[in-house]
Amino acid sequence: MLWFLLLHIIAFVLWCASLLYLPALIAGIHTEKIQIVEPHNQYGSVARFVFTHIATPAALTAIISGTLVFLFNRTIEVWLIAKLTLVVGLVIGHALTGLLLLHTQDRSTKPVRRWCRMLSGVLCALMAAIIWVVLAKPMAEVLQ
Repeated sequence: MLWFLLLHIIAFVLWCASLLYLPALIAGIHTEKIQIVEPHNQYGSVARFVFTHIATPAALTAIISGTLVFLFNRTIEVWLIAKLTLVVGLVIGHALTGLLLLHTQDRSTKPVRRWCRMLSGVLCALMAAIIWVVLAKPMAEVLQ
């Protein structure tokens, strides 16, 4: 069980790091004044590679290993429901990051930097809330 928890934490950190990096990378690709020309490669772009080969597998690994930890511990508490609700928000943010990436792939002229900033702020808030809920859990058990 401890190995699944360690895998869950490592995958969650990798998922969060890639989700924090992707909006900045997308905003950098989709600048209005400077045209960045990336050489054609088999992955399409660096942002697409990070999304498909790092962020999404890390998200799936974090969710699967977290589910296994949940099943082995057999705990159903208020903090866990709150954490799972916040993780659903993070998954929605992951999907919105993918939509922004698709928007930059079609090379439209609409600016996406504002959306990238808003998405980064929401993702940071969700990540901070998840970490707070998990770390505040022992204090909640002591107070009861």
